Amino acid sequence: MKKILMNGVDGNLGSKAAAALLEKWPHEDLIFTASTKSGAEKYKDTGVETRVADFNDEAGLVDVFRGADTMVLVSMPFVGPKRRAAQKRALDAAVKAGVKRLVYTSVVGAGEDDIDAYEVNDHVWFEAYIKEQPIHYVILRDSQYAEAMVSSYINAYENTDSILANNMGDGLMAFVSRDDCAFACACAAMSDLEDCILNINGAEPMTIAKYISIANEVTGHNVKYVEISDEEQYAFFDSIGVPRTTEDMWAQTASNFPFCSDGMVSFGRAIRKGQMSVFTDDFEKLTGRKPLSVREIFTDMENHTIGSRVSTD
Repeated sequence: MKKILMNGVDGNLGSKAAAALLEKWPHEDLIFTASTKSGAEKYKDTGVETRVADFNDEAGLVDVFRGADTMVLVSMPFVGPKRRAAQKRALDAAVKAGVKRLVYTSVVGAGEDDIDAYEVNDHVWFEAYIKEQPIHYVILRDSQYAEAMVSSYINAYENTDSILANNMGDGLMAFVSRDDCAFACACAAMSDLEDCILNINGAEPMTIAKYISIANEVTGHNVKYVEISDEEQYAFFDSIGVPRTTEDMWAQTASNFPFCSDGMVSFGRAIRKGQMSVFTDDFEKLTGRKPLSVREIFTDMENHTIGSRVSTD
């Protein structure tokens, strides 16, 4: 039985992937890491070995990763040179520690030749770096989290007179639940797949207008979609305290948008341009089940908001 090391078990996706692994994999063959000792505290009685992973310390990471056959690396929440450097240190350490296979959570659009989106660019760079290393890999290109747009929908009826305005236009996105992305992550770790890229998509591709229409049918609200320009999108985020990059913390007024505006605006632009419309059945083939639909997500809306995100290291 191979030893699986799951990083980031104190995070949103990582904790859900850890829960799936706990259900399906022998606990003595699991290693969970968190950024702090307290972050792994809830696993102390599970029989799983826990370790603290400092992604600023490559030498220390070699010891943390030693003994693992497969390592899961959830993409870092900060963006740009800091994320690339941290993930490079993690991968280099894994190779030095003798890890045989990497599972990495990337993003839809990373396979587009001319993609130019602030957050996606990091994944394009890191995917290329992974392929250069002496390690097998499974890259999971996740569609946009449905939860991110649930929070935008809530913000619309709570704060903006039931108007959801963004720059996605008529672009298509197969919105996927973060729960499904986490389950796919665990399934990939437990699988024998090597040297492949899977697209983790939701149940169907749709425009943001259709997404809102489904949400209205389920919730009884009457949110309306308005397309705005990239410049108008920036102005809205500026007005509620969303920073342009992940170098700064988010203002309390921006709690429904725990991302940076350079990321969200360029992501919306890529959707509008049709660069993120990939739709496959890779999720079902990997996991043996269908992904949650947008209707199902809104039926259980209280458990599908985006939650917090930490932009610092």
